[in-house]
Parts: sequence; C-alpha cells; structure tokens
Amino acid sequence: MVDAEPLGRRERKKAATRATILEAATALFLERGFDAVTVREIADRADVTPKTVFAHFPHKEALVFADEKERHDRLVAAVRDRRRGVSVSDALKAHYLAEIAALRTEPQSRILALMDGTPALIDYAEKMWLRHEDALIATLTEEFGLAEPSEEIRFYVRFALQIQLMAVREPDPEAFVETGFRFLDQGWAHYGKGGR
Repeated sequence: MVDAEPLGRRERKKAATRATILEAATALFLERGFDAVTVREIADRADVTPKTVFAHFPHKEALVFADEKERHDRLVAAVRDRRRGVSVSDALKAHYLAEIAALRTEPQSRILALMDGTPALIDYAEKMWLRHEDALIATLTEEFGLAEPSEEIRFYVRFALQIQLMAVREPDPEAFVETGFRFLDQGWAHYGKGGR
C-alpha cells in the first residue's frame, strides 16, 4: 500500500500551480489585453490543462482578482479590529485610501489600466467588491449586539462600499473618500434646505 501524500506537500504543489497559472495569465493579459487571451492559451503557457486553470479559478475574470479573499479579510479586519475610539467611517476611510494607494503602485497600476479598458473586468470587480456587504453587515450587527441587522446598518454598509468603488476612478480619491463619508455620516440635511 502506498502512503498518502502528506497534506503539506500537496498544498504546496497546489499553491505552486496556482502561482504559475497566475503568472502566465498576468503576462498574457498585459501583453495582449484581457479579451484577446483565451483560457487555453493561459493553460498552455502555464503547462497545465484548461481544466486545471478552472479548478483554481472558476472564471477567467478571477485570474485578475486572485487576491479577492485577502482583500475581503483586510476590509472586514479594518472594521472589526479598529482601535477603541475610532469610528467605523474613519476606519473604512483609512482602509480605502491605503487600498487605493496600493492599486497605484506596480504591478497593480498596470492591472488597473487593464481593467479600465475592459468593461467585463469593471463589472466583475464591482460585483466582487459588493460581495463583502454581508460580511460587513454581520460584523457591525455583532458589534452592536443585535440579533438581526438593522436597516441603518444595511444602508450604511451598501453606501460605504459604493464610496470606494467611485473613489478609485477619481483623480483625487482622498477628497472623494472624505466627502463620501462626510455625506454618509452627516446626511443630506445641509443640502435639503436648498433647491426648489
């Protein structure tokens, strides 16, 4: 009888295969654009089968957003692990600005440029980002000791996530994030008296 392969070794092989696929996909996307590259070409460059590519990445778009889980964990931790006395809005502001700054460094800036020219990637990124909604709602619901999330928590989280989606495309994201959270925290009352 052959001994089962140790879990550690199997996991290392999976991680190495995943990294090879990602490296191949990123190089091809940056060379030729997202839409011009097929999964077959990525598999060939990585010396794996298309089935192996899909075993690691369920959608072609997921190859561009391989760090989705890490981004999710960082977002939730920014709220859950914030220092005493720091508001949720201040924690999210700091987190968003750090994430946007990271997106503007290499190689992330090239990926961001690739996204800007690919509507399917923009759509995927926005849907992926909004998937964090339930986790943030759960975090705040627990923090406030509620059995169920309030409507205020649901609205807050939905709009807070929209701030980052909009700010990442702004020439001055810092000002946009600041304005977005000021509006979210203080509401429309300042403007409500004006207009018609």
